Amino acid sequence: MALLTPFLPCFMVAMKRSRNIVILTGAGISAESGIDTFRSAGGLWEQHRVEDVATPEAFARDPDLVLRFYDMRREAIQTKEPNPAHLALARLDREWPKRDGGQVLIVTQNVDDLHERGGALNVLHMHGEHLNAWCLACDSRPRWTGTLIDRPPCPVCSEPALRPDIVWFGEVPYRMDEIYEAVAAADLFVSIGTSGAVYPAAGLVRTARELGLQTLELNLERSQGSAWFDETRLGPASEIVPAWVDELLG
Repeated sequence: MALLTPFLPCFMVAMKRSRNIVILTGAGISAESGIDTFRSAGGLWEQHRVEDVATPEAFARDPDLVLRFYDMRREAIQTKEPNPAHLALARLDREWPKRDGGQVLIVTQNVDDLHERGGALNVLHMHGEHLNAWCLACDSRPRWTGTLIDRPPCPVCSEPALRPDIVWFGEVPYRMDEIYEAVAAADLFVSIGTSGAVYPAAGLVRTARELGLQTLELNLERSQGSAWFDETRLGPASEIVPAWVDELLG
């Protein structure tokens, strides 16, 4: 593990005294479970252009390509398992509220369900979920583990109007008001496995700093917003996240 920002004992004390914690997770936490990231070498960006699979315009232009892409991703995600980082955050989610009623909220940019399968309960998916579909006819979001390429009917309204429940580029992330409210009520903001390149998620650390929160980055390498963090710890998520949780709960 590399510690780029000089470790300060007073910062560790401040973290342990925190009551409410908001944790932002990105693709880096799931990469060690075998889920491809978009921006890594050999990742999805090298196989598909964002303009072809991850915009409303792409869906309107070539829905079959988009549906096949997300059908493959949906199938692949269901074969993966939570790694020690997911399990550690679930432990924090479970044990932290026992300390003076503090709360942990995991805000994830990821569209997999590994946080939930790892045991976390307080998870907010700001970019949607692969295992949901979104009906454009009735606005329902049913759980969906199969394919969409054959235009199956919506289980709520029976219309063949389902699309992936994913926030594409150019669309507004989900539940941003709740996220900002949680950050405003928090004492500690932690970012794990994020590139710091996708907004508005990338701007949350700046909001946190402006509100006076302690800020911590746990990442494989420095993010684009790394300068906003009080402390940065570098290493594989499956190693540095459990170590941090042990430290915090210990």
